[in-house]
Amino acid sequence: MSPPPENTSQPQEPPARLVVADDQDDLLAMMKDILEMQGYNVRTAVNGEEALTLVRADPPDIVILDLWMPIKDGFTVCKELKEDPAFFHLPVILLSAANETENKIQGMELGADDFVTKPVDIAELLARIKMILRRTRQGLDANPLTHLPGNVSIQGRIAGDIASSKPLAVLYLDLNNFKAYNDTYGYGAGDQVIKATGDLLLKTVKSHGAPKDFVGHIGGDDFIVVTSPELMEPLSQAIVSGFDAMAPGFYKPEDRERKRIRAHDRQGNPVEYPLLSIAIGVCHNTLRPLANFAQVSSIGAELKSFAKREEGSSFKIDRRKD
Repeated sequence: MSPPPENTSQPQEPPARLVVADDQDDLLAMMKDILEMQGYNVRTAVNGEEALTLVRADPPDIVILDLWMPIKDGFTVCKELKEDPAFFHLPVILLSAANETENKIQGMELGADDFVTKPVDIAELLARIKMILRRTRQGLDANPLTHLPGNVSIQGRIAGDIASSKPLAVLYLDLNNFKAYNDTYGYGAGDQVIKATGDLLLKTVKSHGAPKDFVGHIGGDDFIVVTSPELMEPLSQAIVSGFDAMAPGFYKPEDRERKRIRAHDRQGNPVEYPLLSIAIGVCHNTLRPLANFAQVSSIGAELKSFAKREEGSSFKIDRRKD
């Protein structure tokens, strides 16, 4: 491994977080030392399973994986990350030998973002890390609270699915009575509700959806799930059931017992509000085509507004044929 370049500028604060996995102890220690000297926050793993544990416990900005590791190799780790809605956008760099062209092709097919040839040239590795960080910060609009993809990624995913003419269903989700909850319990508690909702969506999509399904955070208490028409109803039902089971835990015992909270309306008048619930509007291309993102957004918002009129959590699926 060659020495790091001189006078290399430090990463901007806060430092980017890396997970580096390699079963060669000396190489792993050297990469950790040099990357930390460059200002990065580095956690290391000696096998693929350990790398996955580190990523799931605290998602980094980039994962660097040796292809050949015990328990789980780099291919397996990359595949599992890219198939998980929580981590499909997480950049992965694979370390591979110079003569492993077929392995590089396989890695690209699994979704790897870049490759560095072994023996590792640290100057090249640093350059590729900086390039990926710059590209990610410019192109990935992840929400800082939930870490879910934002509007740019949402629009790109839906537009891509429409262009490919694949079966498509889009769930638009919104929390009912969230403003009253925020006003009563405070913004810190409201943030916990938003984060818990994002976690619930990821968990539910993982258990009831498909590997390629997508979860995004539009902003505030608005979320989106992209799935297939055959999964839209069971997925919506599972989200509603999961949220209703979770929601009472956000309240003080007296509010939970009363099933209402006392707050004030926009004119300052005292009023009681029901507990939090979730509304879902579902549009799809089974009965009629979807032409563009604007149409999807309009239909989803319309159906979500119908769902919000009902007491408690509910979902409405578009049944119109024209």
